[in-house]
Amino acid sequence: MVALQKRAIGVLAGLPADAIELGELFRAAGHELALVGGPVRDAFLGRLSADLDFATSATPDQTQAILARWGDAHWDIGREFGTIGARRFASRRGSTDDVVVEVTTYRTDAYDPTSRKPEVVFGDSLEGDLSRRDFTVNSMAVRLPELTFVDPFDGLSDLARGQLRTPVDPRQSFDDDPLRMMRGARFAAQLGFTLDPAAEAATIDMAERITIVSAERVRDELSKLLVAAQPRLGLQVLVETGLAQHVLPELPALRLEIDEHHRHKDVYEHSLTVLDKAIALETGPDGPVPGPDLVLRLAALLHDIGKPKTRRFEEGGGVSFHHHEMVGAKLVARRLRELRFDKATVQAVARLTELHLRFHGYGDGEWTDSAVRRYVTDAGPLLERLHRLTRSDCTTRNVRKAARLSAAYDDLEARIARLKEQEELDAVRPDLDGTQIMEILGLRPGREVGAAYRYLLELRMERGPLGPATAREELLAWWAARTTSTQTSSS
Repeated sequence: MVALQKRAIGVLAGLPADAIELGELFRAAGHELALVGGPVRDAFLGRLSADLDFATSATPDQTQAILARWGDAHWDIGREFGTIGARRFASRRGSTDDVVVEVTTYRTDAYDPTSRKPEVVFGDSLEGDLSRRDFTVNSMAVRLPELTFVDPFDGLSDLARGQLRTPVDPRQSFDDDPLRMMRGARFAAQLGFTLDPAAEAATIDMAERITIVSAERVRDELSKLLVAAQPRLGLQVLVETGLAQHVLPELPALRLEIDEHHRHKDVYEHSLTVLDKAIALETGPDGPVPGPDLVLRLAALLHDIGKPKTRRFEEGGGVSFHHHEMVGAKLVARRLRELRFDKATVQAVARLTELHLRFHGYGDGEWTDSAVRRYVTDAGPLLERLHRLTRSDCTTRNVRKAARLSAAYDDLEARIARLKEQEELDAVRPDLDGTQIMEILGLRPGREVGAAYRYLLELRMERGPLGPATAREELLAWWAARTTSTQTSSS
């Protein structure tokens, strides 16, 4: 713990002078100000937070008046919850980074049993404010401007132990704000900490209480968990405490299924392994899939959720999951929509789920160039993510089989690269556009133009670039045959 204190002193000594100045302004106005929550916790972990959260005895109006003098810009979008924000520009300080602060009036939160929104009641002391926070590691503060450490619930000891304990009775804490149970899972993923026995027992007993929280707040916590350093740890907390049964029921359902290779205890464990492997394949900021990538991680976790509904026991003791990728894509879309994910994320994760088996069989027989074109075209902008999802889905312990699958996918990627050099694979289009089709066939805009366009696109997929002249000949031949067929059927 001494090492933690020394580390925190070093980090807090690096607090921007602007933050100390802010403390002086609040003190001069007769108010308390303290750095609270995550920034204090992170200081003990050796990290200085970019955004600084403060608690104060001042009312929102009083806070806004002080921040208007201190900052170059301020906002009151969180006024309903007692929060006022401000920014001091880097150029004013001769620095490269702006200083962003949020200052919240001391408060308490409580949920009405029938409401999805917390009721905010302003408090009158720092200790009271800290008592309403989720865990003791987030219930530490540093008073400004004097830099006095405040730790009424011994959060520093819990931080040293890597333990998540609530500052008050966990049942009261989780009843006041059920989302704190999900935050426990999130902090397990972010910090590698574990719930203390009382918090774990209360979460198990009160898991159903999470249903009172809005889907948007649950989605935000789940997203933060998934983009954390160790999402597996957080997901295990969700499943083992029963929270997942209410926020992502498809995940614990996977524990009941045996995967078709019989190499894993269950599909749940397989899915967590795929997630771990996909994370390892994310790239740096200049790569094609910069980590953490929420879409890839969601797809890795959920790609097999269609298996429970498609499981069939075959003769001889085998198990099959035919078309689980198609069923899974629909389940993924429905679940993510219920969690209020944006449309683009829903479509991307569902599409990756639908495509994740497309590669299988490639190593057993030669794919034509047409098949490779379709693979790239169907994946579209998701191709790099699909590469990583497909590679991660190979979790077999058979070394020879794993090497064969990896070599086959290496070969597929090499073929894609070669075709991309020869053709515009990222945007495959017919050799003639709609205007040219109408001019050649003497048509006005309508269904027939669309049919002609689709025919030429299919031709382009099968044979590669044809060139305008050949495409024109093929189009005229197709049109003549289509016209003859229509005349015959109508006579």
